[in-house]
Amino acid sequence: QRDIVKSGVVFIEADLQDDLSVKLPNDFDYVFHFAAQPGISTTTKFSQFVANNICATQNLLDWVCDSSPKLKLFINIATSSIYGKRATFPETTAAKPVSFYGVTKLAAEQLVLGAHRSGKISACSLRLYSVYGPRERPEKLYTKLIKSIFEQTSFPLFQGSENHSRSFTYVGDVVQAMDAVIGKEDHIRGEIINVGTELSYTTGQGITLIEEIIGIKASIQMHPPRLGDQLQTTAIIDKARRLLGYNPTTSLKDGLTAQVHWYEEKFL
Repeated sequence: QRDIVKSGVVFIEADLQDDLSVKLPNDFDYVFHFAAQPGISTTTKFSQFVANNICATQNLLDWVCDSSPKLKLFINIATSSIYGKRATFPETTAAKPVSFYGVTKLAAEQLVLGAHRSGKISACSLRLYSVYGPRERPEKLYTKLIKSIFEQTSFPLFQGSENHSRSFTYVGDVVQAMDAVIGKEDHIRGEIINVGTELSYTTGQGITLIEEIIGIKASIQMHPPRLGDQLQTTAIIDKARRLLGYNPTTSLKDGLTAQVHWYEEKFL
């Protein structure tokens, strides 16, 4: 949060399930809706996913519809988990989510696009693929792995997940897509757009790269397989290239190197 404030961004702390009229301004051009209950942890109850992904999204939509005379576009941030165990498809493919996270993010996406179809707002949805890099959440793969290596503690790995492949997408490339949205609302209203990379790496390959960058081997502790995990993701980004001019260029090695350096600067 300190880094966000230092960059000149006004930070407002609010719960999206509360009365937003007393917290948020009503003079805005764009809404980027990132807030969500993430992950597929078995300790997170279904009711939490419903409350934080579905109910919170609808509450935000209700507020936006009442408070947005200047709104040009509402951008919903969705996920490749909507596709299901294998996210290797274009946006026209039917959704088949297998986790509470994927199911409720699909519901949130449809709430936003439903508001668009009914004429209440102009909206689109961007489905992100395995975003990593500086400021990645502490419970996600690479930050957790980097922390465990530097602190010389064991890193938990779910059996079989080392062979799962991912379109690991560098956060800087994702920011490029977000920036490209602005000013293109006439072309992307009502659209669903994949934002990721066309290259996929296994989790095992990612772990090996981190070990090489830091110069220390990870201490892997295997755990039983986790239900709801995606087996393969490869982003089909033809639509993003066409509509947004999107062109991810950061290699996994360069992105992970930047993430390791960020961690060293902030936490060591």
